[in-house]
Amino acid sequence: MKKTTAALSLALLTAAVALPAAPSATAAAKKTELLVSAAASLKDSLGVIEKAYEKQHPTIDLVFNYGSSGTLQKQIEQGAPADLFFSAGSKQMDTLVKEDLIANHSTLLSNDLVMVVPSDSHVTFTTVKELTGSSVKKIAIGQPESVPAGQYAKETLTTRSVWNILRSKFVYAKDVRQVLTYVETGNADAGFVYKTDALTSGKVKIALRINPDVHSPILYPAGVVKETKRASEANAFYAYLQTKEAEAVFVKYGFRLS
Repeated sequence: MKKTTAALSLALLTAAVALPAAPSATAAAKKTELLVSAAASLKDSLGVIEKAYEKQHPTIDLVFNYGSSGTLQKQIEQGAPADLFFSAGSKQMDTLVKEDLIANHSTLLSNDLVMVVPSDSHVTFTTVKELTGSSVKKIAIGQPESVPAGQYAKETLTTRSVWNILRSKFVYAKDVRQVLTYVETGNADAGFVYKTDALTSGKVKIALRINPDVHSPILYPAGVVKETKRASEANAFYAYLQTKEAEAVFVKYGFRLS
């Protein structure tokens, strides 16, 4: 009986020694989550930047909230959590700056507006005025009130005196990526998106490049939200977006540097 008890004690001691050591406080610590509210048209480029930045900064976890710039603006105004705002329009950023909700900010990029059609479409265009023809039944655009691409499209069509004529053909989208989807799936015969969006899809082709003189400049300002609780980390990522490394990614995806 004594031998059995001794053997059991030895086995328990051996098992205790074999138990893995408790994780250190550093290993158990959570990453710092940085929330970036960004225009939907930035999704592809920021996806690449996310991987590179997190590799260089292993304690940072970038989380992106993509949507239309107008919707993101409203979210920030209503107190939704956000550390940075990266807009596809100056109007939305300017409003937040005037409301004293944005700290450091600057315009980083610019873009171009294009009209796309399904890749198998045989309809050709030389001007947006040809959208009034019977070959085009539905035209996808972002909601002009909240989607900058939709605002630029409205300005374009208004300048060319066809906005009111075409209103019955419009299919409105919540952001520019939904416009792209409508055209990709054939739910619209044409749509207005940024050049950078058109370049990401093999299901659409650029039918027209819109003259930049007929709409407001397409600018992409970024800024740190004043109410962030992670100001140091937010400013560090804001600075990274302006490095040569990040700029090279944006250029690769079709943006122009401002």
